[in-house]
Amino acid sequence: MTARIGVLTGGGDCPGLNAVIRAVVRRAESYSMGVLGFRNGWRGVLDYAAEPLTQTSTRGILHRGGTMLGTSRTDPVAAPDGVERVREALEVHRLDGLVVIGGEGTLSAARVLSEEHGVPIVGVPKTIDNDLSGTQFTIGFSTALDIATEAVDRLHSTAESHNRVMLLEVMGRHVGWIATYAGIAGGADAILVPEHPFDLDRVCRHLRRRHGTGRTFSIVVIAEGAVPAAGTLDLPEYDLDEFGRPRLGGIAAFLGPLIEERTGFPTRVTILGHVQRGGTPNAFDRVLGSTLGVAATDCAQRGEWGRMVGMRGNAVAAVPLARATGELKTVPAAMYEVAEVFFG
Repeated sequence: MTARIGVLTGGGDCPGLNAVIRAVVRRAESYSMGVLGFRNGWRGVLDYAAEPLTQTSTRGILHRGGTMLGTSRTDPVAAPDGVERVREALEVHRLDGLVVIGGEGTLSAARVLSEEHGVPIVGVPKTIDNDLSGTQFTIGFSTALDIATEAVDRLHSTAESHNRVMLLEVMGRHVGWIATYAGIAGGADAILVPEHPFDLDRVCRHLRRRHGTGRTFSIVVIAEGAVPAAGTLDLPEYDLDEFGRPRLGGIAAFLGPLIEERTGFPTRVTILGHVQRGGTPNAFDRVLGSTLGVAATDCAQRGEWGRMVGMRGNAVAAVPLARATGELKTVPAAMYEVAEVFFG
């Protein structure tokens, strides 16, 4: 029987993380299990930096955005002696296992530690991109979607007032869940996502056709990772981050002048950026975080390690970490076809 667990939040912050932490602590106390919180994600584990978490210390955090534990993008597998330091951290703090709350990067490290090195881990999926397999929705997506949809709604009024084309760039490195859902919910006239490379000439023809039928403005929602169809347009080179990945953001600013030039319509750009990740979690993310936090603690108590808890419909399901991180969950073609019904 598990008697003491650690919990950490890794990767980018998002609304709903504190709901998970609170739920882990509450459920653990019902089992008489102790909980330690590691500061700043995997970096805290490597530095053995942990603090006791209790019902008192986690009181009042449910509605707060971000994470009370802090976070980082540290990869323990790539760190010098990282695997051994993770093991030592569990020994030093007398932990039976870890509850790891993270996205694709954080849980990929968890999978390697669990499968290849025997570290006892239960994963909880969080990312506003909603790109983890094994769960219908990830923590943070719903709140980010609300923010993006409100932005589309607000852009409608100013676009109509000035007869403009408005481009809204939202997050989505490899998948377009936020763009697709916000575009449908907000009534966007075109949606550009990574799963469906775009032809800018075709987009511009679509906008001109709208204006030719009496519509005086258009809204285009663009995922930051949207890419042009092969041979149609060369995007500028992105700077690389410390992990060698492109620092996405700004594709709307690049496309805006091109659309204005090719259509003759005044075009303005709005980039939401980190606004989507900040602030108070909505009701859905509070409930989802609470539900998955309880489920993860139940798995730990039963010694069911190497799994990630997620939602399948209205039921909680625990899937192997390998399945959760094996491939990105992309927007299905059928969902994008639904969006296309409303273009124009």
